[in-house]
Amino acid sequence: MINKKKNAKTPVASDFSWHSHSVEDVRAYLNVPPEGLQLEEIQRRQQLYGPNSLTLTKPPSALHRFFMQFHNALIYVLLFAAIMTAFMKHWVDTGVILGVVLINAIIGFVQEGKAASAMESIRKMLSLQATILRGGRRFTVLSESLVPGDIVSLVSGDRIPADIRLMEENNFSVDESALTGESAPVEKSTGTVDEDASLGDRTNMVYSGTLVTYGTAVGIVVATGDKTEFGRIGKLLNEMEDIATPLLRQIGNFGKWLTVGILILSVVTFFIGVFIRDHEIGDMMLMSVALAVSAIPEGLPAVMTITLALGVQRMARKHAIVRQLPAVETLGSVTVICSDKTGTLTRNEMTVQTLVTADRVYEVSGTGYYPEGGFSVDGKPVALQECPELHHIAHASVLCNDSSLNQKNEEWFVAGDPTEGALLSLAMKAGLDPAVEKARMPRNDAIPFESQHRFMATLNHTHRGERFIYVKGAPERLMVMCTMESDLECGARPINFSYWEKRINEIALSGQRTLAIAMKPVDGSQNELDFRDVETGMILMGVFGIIDPPRDESVEAVRHCHSAGIRVVMITGDHAETARVIGERLGIGIAKRPVMGAEIEEKSDEELQQIVRDVDVFARASPEHKLRLVQALQANGEITAMTGDGVNDAPALKRADVGLAMGLKGTEAAKEAAGIILADDNFATIVCAVREGRRIYDNLKKSILFLLPTNGSQTFVVMAAVFMDMALPLTSKQILWINMITSVTLCIALTFEPVEKNIMRRKPRNTREAAVPGYMIWRIFFTSVILMAAALMLFHWELDRGKSIEVARTIAGNTIIVGQMFYLVSCRFLYETSLSVRALTGNKSIWIAIAVLIALQLLYTYTPTMHNLFGTDNLTLKEWMLVICVGITTFFLMELDKFFQRKLAEKRDAIVA
Repeated sequence: MINKKKNAKTPVASDFSWHSHSVEDVRAYLNVPPEGLQLEEIQRRQQLYGPNSLTLTKPPSALHRFFMQFHNALIYVLLFAAIMTAFMKHWVDTGVILGVVLINAIIGFVQEGKAASAMESIRKMLSLQATILRGGRRFTVLSESLVPGDIVSLVSGDRIPADIRLMEENNFSVDESALTGESAPVEKSTGTVDEDASLGDRTNMVYSGTLVTYGTAVGIVVATGDKTEFGRIGKLLNEMEDIATPLLRQIGNFGKWLTVGILILSVVTFFIGVFIRDHEIGDMMLMSVALAVSAIPEGLPAVMTITLALGVQRMARKHAIVRQLPAVETLGSVTVICSDKTGTLTRNEMTVQTLVTADRVYEVSGTGYYPEGGFSVDGKPVALQECPELHHIAHASVLCNDSSLNQKNEEWFVAGDPTEGALLSLAMKAGLDPAVEKARMPRNDAIPFESQHRFMATLNHTHRGERFIYVKGAPERLMVMCTMESDLECGARPINFSYWEKRINEIALSGQRTLAIAMKPVDGSQNELDFRDVETGMILMGVFGIIDPPRDESVEAVRHCHSAGIRVVMITGDHAETARVIGERLGIGIAKRPVMGAEIEEKSDEELQQIVRDVDVFARASPEHKLRLVQALQANGEITAMTGDGVNDAPALKRADVGLAMGLKGTEAAKEAAGIILADDNFATIVCAVREGRRIYDNLKKSILFLLPTNGSQTFVVMAAVFMDMALPLTSKQILWINMITSVTLCIALTFEPVEKNIMRRKPRNTREAAVPGYMIWRIFFTSVILMAAALMLFHWELDRGKSIEVARTIAGNTIIVGQMFYLVSCRFLYETSLSVRALTGNKSIWIAIAVLIALQLLYTYTPTMHNLFGTDNLTLKEWMLVICVGITTFFLMELDKFFQRKLAEKRDAIVA
């Protein structure tokens, strides 16, 4: 029962399905008189509903983001160490520790950049002004002042200011691709539709932020601000929590366990030193600080940030713009790419791919509006001069057409209806110039396209006084109007309805939209066109099959994804048959029926998780459906990337592990919600980005494998000093020096490692595995023990020779540094041998880093300033020779360990086989 209570509060869309009720019911429900709302009622509703704008969420302040850089367990340990050294008045140690912490915080703050503001982008899409009827008078007002019940007039080119139920329309169509993913403009009507109709099928509704492409209309505002469809998307974005990337989760868990281990080791060492070795509490406090500092890989955050930043630069050169730094690495672990269809896998440009005539079926090559391509029959190319019917049909397509095709910077675009743009492109492929054709046969009169009669007609004349009517429209409509069909031999013959119906069905089953074209010669004196002139006697020339085709490079890109173990799932708001055909052309969801949005609506989360394991194509999907599908995949343990260009994609882009937005045709809302923007709108760019993401992860893993033995060897050295009751071989200042210079030289060099050959033939990595898996723990432990043993051996050798503690500590530190230099070459390949020429080439940064580190160590060893700051002393040439021999030995021991690891792996594979 319709509520007619005066001034009743307008219900939200979930309470009242505007599209399933008549215009009279909607007007009564909103209590809207024919002359529009009065001023007093408008003011009351403005107070009740607020402005027609979206609520924005305030982003965190710059100060808050800076202090969040210190929110890390390992940083807390370093800060505690700084407090302890300050308490003991070791100010240099305090300054060095705080300096390291501050540098890391600044790097993280700068790289993080500004927070995403998708809501502001959606807000900018709302129309600035609207033409309305209030109190019997017509006004132009700011769209923010609209209220439910306002009567709004819409014309071609308008950005729709609110959600509106149409009351009247004249040849009205709307581009809803940003909201629904529909590839072609949607023809609108005023009649009711089913209550359970999906968003894209509600033909009597238009939605805030979409664009009028043709015609005029009048409608009643039924929702404003946050209650609109765009507002619901904004609410989804606000409710969305940013999720940590796989690497950050792994590093976070690793950091927590490492922190616990460091604290336990420090406490145990302190108690052993005080209660078993009878050391002074102050000395043991300093030793515990040294132990904590030695164990913390304080260079790791900087190495991670720099590695990711370098990856950002490389990806930018490949047309992938990174907005959120961790998204670079996440791509390397992606197991599923969820892609929108329109504008992502396809060009979002309508293209004629089939042309049926009475005697032949032509295939048309070329994609998009670019007027380059040819014609073939049964796969064999045909010459234009041998097919005069092609010329006649192309000629008619130009004359019965209100759009134009233009070129800018080598890109072709349509001004007007996309379907008409496809016909103009076809005509140019047939060798015609649209401007010349229109000049040769000017238009006398026209019947514009309207949804009621579903065709457009024009009357044109030649300069010899001949007159012709051309009609294009829905095939089922034109079939009623036609009595003849074009004939190659005699010009026209009686129409064969069964032939045309069969061909039209074939085109429709291939996912293409059909459009027919017909003509009729008339008396040379006729200057006006009436409906009676086209009701009968028309000659059917042909039927076009039109589709938004897949990008040529998308097919290859999908194949690459499959070979890399990555599923590609297509989620679109378009029709099921169109989605199925495009999916089959791309190799997605072959031989499987697409799942519709209505089916998603009915399924529980658990049922949806089962569905997404088997289905790769989803059609008629709303923003909520896309979001639920991404969440279902993530619940199944998938690392999910989401691509898209519309506002309807924004919530899923934000929720996915990594969102990829289209840079050219994407809306600002999609770009702001995404972590990566594809500057060339090319799905194939994702493959390059995935390869880069995998390379980055490999190099981060190599960096961790290289970096941690430095900390491990120093930790073992400090613990050995306490357990063996001897002098500390390295001070906390010397430990920080070693950690930082190896991090910013040798470790950074590994970030420039080139991509490995088989990287895109691997399966995506298991993100559940630890950041430092078993084989890496063994390698780190093994290397740490070797470097510790070497450092202690040379430390005691110097003391036994009567050298000072400063010299002994200098040689111990240089032993670890030189050992790391040789270990760096071994780390270039995790399993492969480094006893090859390839290990010495391919990354010149390795040798630059070693050269820089040698220069720094010479300053550290020989300059008085460093002697005073770090407590070092000079070394002799003989001492350096010993250090180098230890480094070479370390290298060969690492290679021996890799040899045994390879043998074990081969044995395991043989057992499995």
